[in-house]
Amino acid sequence: MGVVPNQAPRGMRHCVLTRCAKRGFPPAVGICENQMVTQEKLSVAVIGVGSFGQNHARVYQELAAEGAELVAVVDADLARAQSIAQAHGGQAFASVDEMLAATPNLKAASVAVPTVAHLAAARQLMERGVDVLIEKPLAVTLAEADELIAVATKLGRVAQVGHLERFNPAVRATWQLLTRPMFFEVHRLSVFTPRSLDVDVVLDLMIHDLDIVLKMANSPVRELRAVGLPVLTGKVDIANVRIEFESGCIANFTASRISTERVRKLRFFQPAQYVSLDYSRRDVFSLSIKPTAGGTPEIVPFKPEVSAEEPLRAELSSFLKAVRERSTPEVTLADGRAALALALEIQQQMAEHQKRAHLDELMKGAAGLR
Repeated sequence: MGVVPNQAPRGMRHCVLTRCAKRGFPPAVGICENQMVTQEKLSVAVIGVGSFGQNHARVYQELAAEGAELVAVVDADLARAQSIAQAHGGQAFASVDEMLAATPNLKAASVAVPTVAHLAAARQLMERGVDVLIEKPLAVTLAEADELIAVATKLGRVAQVGHLERFNPAVRATWQLLTRPMFFEVHRLSVFTPRSLDVDVVLDLMIHDLDIVLKMANSPVRELRAVGLPVLTGKVDIANVRIEFESGCIANFTASRISTERVRKLRFFQPAQYVSLDYSRRDVFSLSIKPTAGGTPEIVPFKPEVSAEEPLRAELSSFLKAVRERSTPEVTLADGRAALALALEIQQQMAEHQKRAHLDELMKGAAGLR
């Protein structure tokens, strides 16, 4: 994704221009004496303050020490926006139009509205010069994802996708262990809540793990099989997927939003090593086989150090860093598109299975329960 190098925050530009002018040569944006960048206030907003968007508002307030200034919260439910603004700061608005008219110096925003509204909200913000973090899934369709990428590239905006698990400290601690994973087993189970029912369990929950495994496997998908069932809603609530990558790696995924317990685990096997990652406990454990002089292999346990940082704080801090530095974010729109493309292919496979298994009547019955 392209960014415009000459749109550094004003404090950074002042630092560059002052230092470079003193030395008699043209400024190079982003480079200051001793590589220091001033932490001028960065005005931010949250668009959509439902169950997750309100956490963005909370964390932006906590990031005030890093230069973030929450100036606005937007929600179609103005009373909710006012409640969140009162708790975490900023002005409350019922629409993006109203907010943009009142905050001309806005620099960045989290887009946490329902997925169907991602394109309209993010495009409007980017066209007004605002960098965006768009919650997952990136869009409803690949065409919408491609339009977001095109807009961000054309306008030189920093645009990040909110794949939060990338910033889970357990995931971050796992990268150092990665060699050549050949088998993944992933479980993401949740108890039912009336949240994110505008999408199925693949786009609601499984997409987190699709993004992580795509990054870890680092190989194109060769084949996939998927089954899914609607149980409490009109959309698939529980799904199982098997993916084979071109590298020969196999990944099995199970996702459910109607479980009796909450499970967030990813395990993988690679040559001479087993790695277990617990997203919820933020814990990583590995067993490695080491040869010995006696010929009997030794099994060596290892637990890498895992930081205690809240994933959302790490994500928003990373986003603001990219905004300040005009750099490529850690999770790009291309990453979000890749996860979405795989999720949509899984949905297609599930639909074909439902047809073969004559599950139409079950789906109609579930739809009536919404």
